[in-house]
Amino acid sequence: MGRSYIFLALAIIFEIIATTFLKKSEEFSKFWPSVVTVIGYAAAFYFLSITLRQIPVGITYAIWSGVGIIFITLIGVVAFKQVPDLPAIIGIALIVVGVIVINVFSKMGTH
Repeated sequence: MGRSYIFLALAIIFEIIATTFLKKSEEFSKFWPSVVTVIGYAAAFYFLSITLRQIPVGITYAIWSGVGIIFITLIGVVAFKQVPDLPAIIGIALIVVGVIVINVFSKMGTH
């Protein structure tokens, strides 16, 4: 099970990289950011698929998307000067709480 979380972490890292470079690709008009985007998403989905061998898809996706949203928002603030407003912050907080509730209280996972 521990290795599955390492693969999930790798999936999240590659997804964050890919999404960041998707913004930098300017609608796929810039070659190298576009290449990083495609490779990053391919790697993210590869590691995500490995994760699904051991961790249920609902749990996996909740963690993957929740952590990704948090980091992409932080990157948006720092790199792209995109400051979230109060409703966005509340929404992100609810996502974090949801991921915590699923992981701590759900019987669905194989923790």
